[in-house]
Amino acid sequence: MSSELFEHQLTVLPEWIDDNGHMNVAYYVLAFDQATDSLYEQIGLSWDYLDAQNHSLFTLSMNVDYLQEVFEGAPLRITTQLLDCDDKRLHYFHHMYHTDDGFLSATNECLSMHVSMETRRSALFGDETRSRLAEVMADHKKMAWPKGAGRTIGLQRGR
Repeated sequence: MSSELFEHQLTVLPEWIDDNGHMNVAYYVLAFDQATDSLYEQIGLSWDYLDAQNHSLFTLSMNVDYLQEVFEGAPLRITTQLLDCDDKRLHYFHHMYHTDDGFLSATNECLSMHVSMETRRSALFGDETRSRLAEVMADHKKMAWPKGAGRTIGLQRGR
């Protein structure tokens, strides 16, 4: 495993544009979901894993921050950092960048649970998966904690 962030690239499609002329919020989540699938593929938890092991990952929680709008045809690069994991959960953070202009467009923080498809309940990762995740965590925990990770949402009124 590499010590680099995981990466996924895509382009904003015409059908992702809303009446405001920019990418609709639902498609940011779709783009982040594609990056999540790419992450899972790269760490050995792909759809093939589901078929072979009868286990999957379910998203439990997510935060999305929309920082700068993007438009049709924009090339995007999503990087993913594994922030934490235990025997059955993953905590990770996506950054979405406009590839050509370099600006940060959005972020997405997720918590997912490893689930037995037979029982539909949480299940421990296998030894091989835990070993791969430990390798990634050894590298990713050396990286800076992403700005906005672990945040709560609400109005700030002098609390």
